[in-house]
Amino acid sequence: MNNFSIDLEKQLSKLGRDIQQLVERAVPVQGAASFHPRCDVAENDQKYSIIMDLPGMAKEQVSITLKNGVLTISGDRELYLEDDEKLVKSERKQGSFSRAFALPEHSDTSSINAAFSDGVLKVSVSKKASEEDGDSQSIPIK
Repeated sequence: MNNFSIDLEKQLSKLGRDIQQLVERAVPVQGAASFHPRCDVAENDQKYSIIMDLPGMAKEQVSITLKNGVLTISGDRELYLEDDEKLVKSERKQGSFSRAFALPEHSDTSSINAAFSDGVLKVSVSKKASEEDGDSQSIPIK
């Protein structure tokens, strides 16, 4: 892969992050107590990983979908009180959430794997072999 391709991929990735931040700022917040889980996106030579903190949630409260190359993680976090309890102070957030991640073109969407443990969701997507690793084709100039 040449330097132009690497630079172009970095710029497109930055553009994707900028668009995600713009959408997150533009979507109206459901109030001061709305839940917006934080996540990390990591990669190595073989895969991409999305690691999302979902404290107090069970895996049954989380949904993961893939449509048109966009991976969406959504769910609803509710805080419960006992019948005889009333809330005096609230700092824990609750509510519905949805986070969307545009997968890079060379992602192998058939390999998506999700695991949930101790309130942390980890979604992994393998990378396809790059075009340089596969068969390349020379295009004649006419």
